[in-house]
Amino acid sequence: MKRTELVENIRRKGSFLCVGLDPDPAKMPAALAERGADGIIEFNKAIIDATAEYAVAYKPNLAFYETLGAEGMRAFEETCDYLHTQYPDQFIIADAKRGDIGNTARMYARAFFERAGVDAVTVAPYMGEDSVTPFLGFEDKWAIVLALTSNKGSEDFQMITDKNGAHVFERVVKRAQKWGSPINMMFVVGATRGELIADVRRLAPRSFFLVPGVGAQGGSLEEVVEYGMIDECGLLVNSSRGIIHASSGDDFAEVAARKAAALAGHMRELLTAKGFMG
Repeated sequence: MKRTELVENIRRKGSFLCVGLDPDPAKMPAALAERGADGIIEFNKAIIDATAEYAVAYKPNLAFYETLGAEGMRAFEETCDYLHTQYPDQFIIADAKRGDIGNTARMYARAFFERAGVDAVTVAPYMGEDSVTPFLGFEDKWAIVLALTSNKGSEDFQMITDKNGAHVFERVVKRAQKWGSPINMMFVVGATRGELIADVRRLAPRSFFLVPGVGAQGGSLEEVVEYGMIDECGLLVNSSRGIIHASSGDDFAEVAARKAAALAGHMRELLTAKGFMG
């Protein structure tokens, strides 16, 4: 998907919501969980149908599919196919956090972009340019580079400073922009980092940010908008279990719709206040 198309979808829907498709059988209705991959496919389709009018993107996390082996990957691919055929305006992110180099990285890129047909893949830049650029050679496809994450362990490396006082995450953002551009590269920026979002925005003034951590992890949507929003929005805010597992009963899709509608409504208010809605 082109950047212009993504921005137009955000403007049309008044939402920058990304729904994380992380189906956990332990939190799904028992009748679906018992059916394995087929149950996950049915669960995902119901969630998508219930939330598509409020979302502009979906983000399947590969761990929840790979754990079921080949059947799980079938569920992932059928979920992507369903989005392609029924909701072609949705931006699809494979949350795979791949981080290898050379031929291996190119094969990962082909698997997600050519076979599954997703729009973007999350990638880990620890091995440098070689681990990111193989994902940048596909037309209208995106690499989403891990920059500033919301987990506690992010302090171990991302917050280390060099002799000039620059954090590792700042160096990642600055260096990565030499490999790609705002039309094929985004950055993962955790919502729970507060004002640090402004530091990433200062270094990447035109890039889109994929922002986890709002909702269940306690991140503030207002802070994300205050420090990260630009004139083309520049944000995809993800919510996973706060939407898809808000209920484990037979009403899971109905409850997911209510949660997505509430979050998207809040986003519309913030977009309107920022003048984005025109």
